[in-house]
Amino acid sequence: MALELESLRKTVSALQRSLDASQKAMASLDDDMRDTVRAGVIQHFEMAYEQCWKFIQRWVRENVSSDEADYPRTRKELFRIAARHGLISDPLPWFSFGDARNLTSHTYDEAQAISVYDVALQFLPYAQELLGRLEERND
Repeated sequence: MALELESLRKTVSALQRSLDASQKAMASLDDDMRDTVRAGVIQHFEMAYEQCWKFIQRWVRENVSSDEADYPRTRKELFRIAARHGLISDPLPWFSFGDARNLTSHTYDEAQAISVYDVALQFLPYAQELLGRLEERND
């Protein structure tokens, strides 16, 4: 069964647009606006990360043996399975993305926000790669 990928496409595109806009504008913004723009990018990162792992989970359930598809008890194991099946190249960066995502949901700290913003920049090509691989293998 083919996955409906439109929501993932929109989420990854929104992250890209927010990163592009923020990189153009950050130097000219005052501190309050910089914080606001950074918060928007972080929100788009959170949504894109959540969509990515959920689509990986859906793809695995539809395309992998039931023994293996039922096995992932954690997201880390899900990312390992995705790597074994060629959806992602390496699970390790995805572990870091998950750690950054968890930071944003528990507390707000400016240093953490800056760090997660940087992670969002790193995450975008991985999300785009996953989307491309899902599109190629979506049958």
